[in-house]
Amino acid sequence: MVVKLVTGIFAIAAIAFPQNATVPLVVPAGVPLRLYLTRRVSKRLGAPVEARLLTPLYAFDHEVIPAGTEVLGYVSRLQPVPRWQRLRAVCGGDFTPLRVAQIEFTSLVLPDGHRLDLHTMESAGLNSLVPVKPPKQKAPSPQVQNAGILGNARQSAKDQIDAQIDRVKSIPDLVRGTDKKEWLFDYAMSRLPYHPQSVRNRTRFDAVLKDPLSFGSETVTSSSLAFLGTQPAHGSIVHARLLTSVDSMRSKPGDKIEAALEQPLFSGNHKVVLPEGTLVEGTVVLAKKARWFHRAGRLRFTFQSIQLTPQVAALRNASLQTAETTPRTVASSAAEPQLQIRTQGTLSAAEGANAPVKVDSEGGVKTQESQSRFIGTAIALLITHRAVDNDAGRAVNGNNPNVSGRTLGGGLGFGLLGSIAAQSSNNVGMALGYYGMGWTVFSTIVARGADVQFDRNAVIDIGFNQRAPGK
Repeated sequence: MVVKLVTGIFAIAAIAFPQNATVPLVVPAGVPLRLYLTRRVSKRLGAPVEARLLTPLYAFDHEVIPAGTEVLGYVSRLQPVPRWQRLRAVCGGDFTPLRVAQIEFTSLVLPDGHRLDLHTMESAGLNSLVPVKPPKQKAPSPQVQNAGILGNARQSAKDQIDAQIDRVKSIPDLVRGTDKKEWLFDYAMSRLPYHPQSVRNRTRFDAVLKDPLSFGSETVTSSSLAFLGTQPAHGSIVHARLLTSVDSMRSKPGDKIEAALEQPLFSGNHKVVLPEGTLVEGTVVLAKKARWFHRAGRLRFTFQSIQLTPQVAALRNASLQTAETTPRTVASSAAEPQLQIRTQGTLSAAEGANAPVKVDSEGGVKTQESQSRFIGTAIALLITHRAVDNDAGRAVNGNNPNVSGRTLGGGLGFGLLGSIAAQSSNNVGMALGYYGMGWTVFSTIVARGADVQFDRNAVIDIGFNQRAPGK
């Protein structure tokens, strides 16, 4: 009798305290570090580079490197810009042999002062900057008094969704376009026939790991994995990176795409649902090329399934087997372990490769161009009007009328060299002014709009809507 009692106690203890599992905390090769420069970098071989981590780095469900960690590197290679970009610079009077600085990052300086060696692929800066001041945080929603059970349940669900959104903090919400002061400085430098080259402060980088980073392991229990590999709750948002390049010019409806989670998704009681590295698969629904007169390209893709890794599937299987011995979750114990989960997800936010993008409520994407480009067109028209205004009454001693107008017209057409050449005659100043106006009007009004382009490892946010199995 005593033996049976002791055996029963141990059996109950085994159910209440299931066996632990060990999960390695490894960041695999191919994962990008989201960085931004902390100071301007000269485009010369071997120039030192200082940057910081924009978003934390995760392994499974654990944050292994916090945001703000210092990352060091150097300029490893200089390569010429594409021919069309070089030709465009020459047409503007810039004869500098333009180069793209490829940067490698070699070490992390952890918050406790320790250095961690790493090896990344060469990478050039992205077409975006991190703002000096981060966006303002939303004020917490006020608590509703005497709302009843239903009202409190709704408020609790809303708070959980808001907490997930606030936790994700997507890079598209943190990244802004070129800073006006930086743009003015670079524009002034580009009007010189020859100038030094550098990479702007706060420029974004995606430094892809060549070698994996290991941070030991963590011990998990079956109770902590109760929601592992389950359907994301309605309204959940995950932070992911694209593993497939896609754009509005070459992609076609039906093309397959794939993304991987950069940060884990947690339930309302902070139990892991989808760990870092979980794959999400989808297809392109709409793709339209950009057209003349700055009509932007359009793209739309959706996600239909979640692909669990074998390691996650094994952990989920073990947790389900433990759950079957208790009446805790009947639905989960009845479900068979699987690697693929059908779902329904749409794009919530994204960062384009060549231009800022706007995501609508249905997940459609199109490029977004600033209306301020028309200011440049208006200025070009005013300068051209001034350049051709050769009223003889403005002549100084009967010679060289409208010196200032010719100088501005020459500068509009061919930079500093154009301003100098315009001093030779009024006709030269007028010709350069017309040339500059024509080029400006073409590039800001007539030219094709920008296509939507997402390179491999592009940042995206995916919003889930729960979908019943088999539908």
